[in-house]
Amino acid sequence: MFPLCCPKCGLPLKKEGNGCQCSEGHRYDLARSGYVNLLLANGKHSLQPGDDKRMVRARRLFLEKGYYEPFRRAVCQKALERLPMERPVVLDAGCGEGYYTGGLAQALKERGKAPMAAGVDISKIAADQAAKAHKGIQFAVGSVFHLPVLEASCDLAMNLFAPLCAGEILRVLKPGGVFLLGVPDRRHLWQLKQAVYREPYENELKEPELPGFSLLEDYPVKDWLLLDNNEDIQNLFQMTPYYYKTSRQDQERAERLETLKTQVEFRVFVYRKQGA
Repeated sequence: MFPLCCPKCGLPLKKEGNGCQCSEGHRYDLARSGYVNLLLANGKHSLQPGDDKRMVRARRLFLEKGYYEPFRRAVCQKALERLPMERPVVLDAGCGEGYYTGGLAQALKERGKAPMAAGVDISKIAADQAAKAHKGIQFAVGSVFHLPVLEASCDLAMNLFAPLCAGEILRVLKPGGVFLLGVPDRRHLWQLKQAVYREPYENELKEPELPGFSLLEDYPVKDWLLLDNNEDIQNLFQMTPYYYKTSRQDQERAERLETLKTQVEFRVFVYRKQGA
């Protein structure tokens, strides 16, 4: 079992029947789809934290069409370059519906490795979808700011377009472990913004230095998307935070679009935990 820990006492969890349990007797049942809820009530900031059903559905439908496959391939390639061990322990912190988690696990298997993979997301809806779609990977509901993962247990962790708590990533990685951080570049989806907003703005790109990590690589991924139907355009828009911060008037502009050609720009920062 992936090295999950009890959110109440921090002790290792072991699979017991249809649930997980620590040596102190704290038990967490597995949902029918296979995920385990390790988010305590006092760790919630709302009744249903994280991405809602509309956002998860839009992202699933959009990603299933392969539009972001070049980015997923880049993430998998960077992971393969840094994981020489045969049984790597890999964590996706803020995994959403598991598109990248599943892709990485599959890429490692195709390379002849036997990964122990898990994804953690604060959205129960996303974790449920991930567990249904990607069997053989352990998914858990939890916060990236308090990961239910044992200290120094992971060979690789990744955080792609999700809230980041670098201190928690540092804690769960083994010394010398690898961290992949994926973020949108400054002009990601620029033409979509131009079509929707009167005054489009560039994404903020923060400095890549992280305490406790050495930056190994800053890898850009750039491509163009041609969306030839409104359904795909709406799914792209609704899977991003832009939609939920946009006025109804601006949303209507997107609803009228029948085609969209837009650039997509990502950055993959590759780090190594210091102290190897």
